[in-house]
Amino acid sequence: MIIDNVWNDLEQRVPLTSEEVALIFSGSFDPHRERLFSVADALRKKFLGDEIFLRGIIEFSNACRCECHYCGISAYNTNLHRYRLTDGEILSTVERAVGMGFQSFVLQSGEDPLYKAADICRIVEAIKERFDVAITLSIGEWSREDYSGFRKAGTDRYLLRIETADPVLYGRFHPHSSWERRNQCLMDLKDLGFQVGSGILVGLPGQDAESLRCDLEYLRRLEPEMVGIGPFIPHPKTPLANFPGGTLSDCLTFLALLRVYLPDAFLPATTAMGSVDLQGRQKALRAGANVLMPNVSPVENRADYQLYPGKICLSEEAAACRSCVELMVMKLGRTLNLGKGHISRRKYQTPQRKLTS
Repeated sequence: MIIDNVWNDLEQRVPLTSEEVALIFSGSFDPHRERLFSVADALRKKFLGDEIFLRGIIEFSNACRCECHYCGISAYNTNLHRYRLTDGEILSTVERAVGMGFQSFVLQSGEDPLYKAADICRIVEAIKERFDVAITLSIGEWSREDYSGFRKAGTDRYLLRIETADPVLYGRFHPHSSWERRNQCLMDLKDLGFQVGSGILVGLPGQDAESLRCDLEYLRRLEPEMVGIGPFIPHPKTPLANFPGGTLSDCLTFLALLRVYLPDAFLPATTAMGSVDLQGRQKALRAGANVLMPNVSPVENRADYQLYPGKICLSEEAAACRSCVELMVMKLGRTLNLGKGHISRRKYQTPQRKLTS
């Protein structure tokens, strides 16, 4: 039976077939879904223990040159109030969060055309000079030379979501760039020694089981240190405003599959999951996730950084978000880790059996 093949392939960690992926993301798999989540959670515990790592997100600019069809801060949204934090405001935000115990930060922005590579390096260097923290940049596509400069400035990690491993689907929703360019950026980042994060959107219009299989296989081979999975949530100011959104069930399923194939990767319970279901992050933490990324940005700017509508935690001060996630972790019987969160790899071997089409 195909279901037996699924469990066998998951146990052996060999690539799933198109037929198997189609089954897993169908209603027919519902009686087995909790078993998949349990398997993923057991692997999380085996390889990473019961610690949940915290990374504070600082959204320092919502200006963006890109025209992503699903994103609320894309150039399509001409009504959005754009902002940029000054260097001093960024440093003050880091200082306040360090005072709450944070030691790991994600500096995130749109692809803001005002910033040059030297500006980013200056900001990273200023933070590193004052604070003993880990820094992740999530600022989009740059040249290899620029990435090298970021690394030399002290950047530890870089988050660049592939969004979809299907080049045709990628091109349909990203007219400003290409899948090949995106992939090359990820290759450059890995080659330059960054701890690399990536991720996909689940539920994009036109995405099917074959697309999801390609996504899983791409990430399995990329072996990023972190992978963020989020549902497509239609934004009213984008070209995809009237399309149905992705589901939490599909996100959790993909997350659990990732934990099977990347057992020691850092997998966040994303804010987007918590935005489509109030228990979304808790459910993700029971399905293989081990990272939370609370927003520590100034409250007055958060409403202008809504990549999707209904985003949670827009009005809570950073201290309140910190207390909220600590309570969440405690209720799950897990331990909060506020350290730098560097990953130690590789405790397993990735099977290289030829993918069955």
